[in-house]
Amino acid sequence: MRRPRKAAAARPGGPGDAARAAPRTTAGGASAHPVSYSEATMTQLMVPQWVNLHGTVHGGYILMLADQIAYVVASRHAGRPTVTASFDEVDFRSPIEVGDIVTLHARVNYVGRTSMEIGVRVEAEDLVTREVRHTNSCYITMVAIDEGRPARVPQLLLETDEERARHERAGERRRVREERRGARRTG
Repeated sequence: MRRPRKAAAARPGGPGDAARAAPRTTAGGASAHPVSYSEATMTQLMVPQWVNLHGTVHGGYILMLADQIAYVVASRHAGRPTVTASFDEVDFRSPIEVGDIVTLHARVNYVGRTSMEIGVRVEAEDLVTREVRHTNSCYITMVAIDEGRPARVPQLLLETDEERARHERAGERRRVREERRGARRTG
């Protein structure tokens, strides 16, 4: 079921915003950035060349777009190149049709020493009816690199209750991933 499109709220630090949130320094002297410093939005028209055998847009193409926007967000936050370490909780909720306008919204949810979890939300808009539906979401772990080795990333400044809640849920996902890795090593 499609829901009506809502008017987009202005977001500080969003694309095209000349007043992107400035980097900061913590009391301990470490570099830190607010979530708005690196968030990004990408919009693209879905065309026939990306259709799968079922006549809808191929999920792999959407994951490629998600990986690209995660790179933008993570590299902005880190101030250096990043690489994809993992995709987590990829949930496809509804198919995307040719002619839909797809918008990906991405932001940093959690920062470790060298890694970051980037949350990506994908929405598809029917060009004729203007209805927007949430088609899928995923969490992508990106690692900052310097000369091929993991590099430290700035801390994450959490400024809203929503950001704190996302950070807490991301921390729990990170603990689960680490437990799975540990079980695979010992199993």
